[in-house]
Amino acid sequence: MHRGALVVLAADGSVRFATGAVDRPILPRSSNKPVQATALLAAGWVPRSGEELAIGAGSHNGEDGHRDLVAGMLAAAGLGPDDLGCPPALPQHEATKAAWLVDGRAPERLAMNCSGKHAAMLAACVASGWATSGYLERDHPLQQAIEARLGEAAGESVTAVVVDGCGAPQHALSLTGLARGVLSLVHAAEGSPERSVADAMRAHPWLVAGTGREDTDLMTAVPGLLVKGGADGVHVAALPGGGAVALKLDDGGDRGRTPALCAGLQRIGVPAEQLGRWLLTPVSGGDGVVGEVRAAPAIAG
Repeated sequence: MHRGALVVLAADGSVRFATGAVDRPILPRSSNKPVQATALLAAGWVPRSGEELAIGAGSHNGEDGHRDLVAGMLAAAGLGPDDLGCPPALPQHEATKAAWLVDGRAPERLAMNCSGKHAAMLAACVASGWATSGYLERDHPLQQAIEARLGEAAGESVTAVVVDGCGAPQHALSLTGLARGVLSLVHAAEGSPERSVADAMRAHPWLVAGTGREDTDLMTAVPGLLVKGGADGVHVAALPGGGAVALKLDDGGDRGRTPALCAGLQRIGVPAEQLGRWLLTPVSGGDGVVGEVRAAPAIAG
């Protein structure tokens, strides 16, 4: 059993379905990135392409194209990989990581899955004339702007600020607030900063995550869908005219996350045939499949 909380919002932002403590503060982790990116735009960041905006709101695999794009963002701001405040890491993409290990290649900051966000943060600092040193401190002007923006979009105050795995401040919100903020992006006026983030992520889903990742594959399969996973069992998605879904699994695992998300997506009008293999997570045993993880009937509706 994977217990947790899940909220489904209607297109107008009202709660259509909820189970668990959906108003309890959680740490959305990388699910905050889409709204966070709107704060970077407001702070003066001007991406040179939709690709840069997508990876600035993403959690990439560290594949070659991901690292090259982030390196270009830094160079355009007059900076380099050593300016990144995120820790060095190996790529998440298994084939790329295996090749690095065979070659004896050391972890790099560009390969860390949050390096796109950090490059965008640094570019925003350069554009606004803020110091790039200390850009991850909570009292830095950039982080103050991000904190305010997350609360504004969620319609509630940020209740706690801690340090995330990438070294950046991480902000606690409720699942309802998280869903409300992401829903606002897909319903924003065309050409607005909010809508531009949603459009960039949906146009370039490989840059949001990468090969074989759920966010990339779901956005490719479901037209108009915006999806962003977070660490520790968090996921959020929004569909124009449909609504939004946000969930948190208490055990912080991944095995039950996608079936629960897809059950919520069906409640906002996504057909089961578009969700396909994500509705169930197979459980392997020996050389075969011996079971499956599926959403509880009360969630599936």
